[in-house]
Amino acid sequence: MGNRRVLVVGAAGRLGAAIVDVFADRVVIAHTRASLDITDAALVTKAVQDAAPAVIVNCAAFNDVDGAEDRPAEALATNALALRTLARAADVAGATLVHYGSDFVFDGTATEPYREDASPSPMSTYAASKLLGEWFALDAARGFVLRVESLFGGPRGLTGRRGSLDGIVEGLQQGRAVPVFTDRVVSPSYVDDIARATRHLIDTEAAPGLYHCVNSGHATWYDVAVEAARILDVTPRLEPITMDQVRLKARRPRFCALANRKLAAAGFVMPAWHDALRRWLASPEGGIRHDTMDRVHG
Repeated sequence: MGNRRVLVVGAAGRLGAAIVDVFADRVVIAHTRASLDITDAALVTKAVQDAAPAVIVNCAAFNDVDGAEDRPAEALATNALALRTLARAADVAGATLVHYGSDFVFDGTATEPYREDASPSPMSTYAASKLLGEWFALDAARGFVLRVESLFGGPRGLTGRRGSLDGIVEGLQQGRAVPVFTDRVVSPSYVDDIARATRHLIDTEAAPGLYHCVNSGHATWYDVAVEAARILDVTPRLEPITMDQVRLKARRPRFCALANRKLAAAGFVMPAWHDALRRWLASPEGGIRHDTMDRVHG
């Protein structure tokens, strides 16, 4: 049956957990930050040698966008230089490498969803580190870069940084005022759908390269919050804000929507973001209170 071994790096995060789950029928070697320092080239090389995988999936990342401005070396080591090591190790092992990129590589001045052939223009240290990581990952003989954004989903009790939707849903359920951007356009992406798309590309031996792997469609965070409130059947207390009203250390793109037609052409059509949001909120991982569960399923 061939080599069925899959090495997952960054397995403790929301996307890493989804990847481990979607490859559960294979032999999965899962590494968390505690078991593998991705910035240690010698350790990474040995881990790949020991695992002898057919596929390496890298879900590890330095995701503190503002923190990267103060700790650029750490961001570059994790998001960029580590990918150079993984790409080289993958080639030695004869393995496929999958890495996840970011919408932040763009400057957000577009008026329609970015395609894979759009020219990057990173505006922050974090964004630059992610773009370099993409380039290193694509140096692998069989390297995939799947750009993702605005992730939601994953099991409860995750370590690491929370996503924007986590805070929005929590605020809606508690009846709190929820500040949401009216001028930041995103393609919210469910980690379960990203994991299934990843598995499809591997199983079908799709052409390696760059793909945008986000749920279909786009909306402002305000629109996303309104839809979440509708699904939850709660009256939202939303506080509309603009990006100019918030002081952030790192510049962020306003228009972040990504086009996923290339992925569809490869045989995997990503569901619409509002369908993905409904499925997440109706799942045990979505954390909906029991008094709203029946309405979500209804």
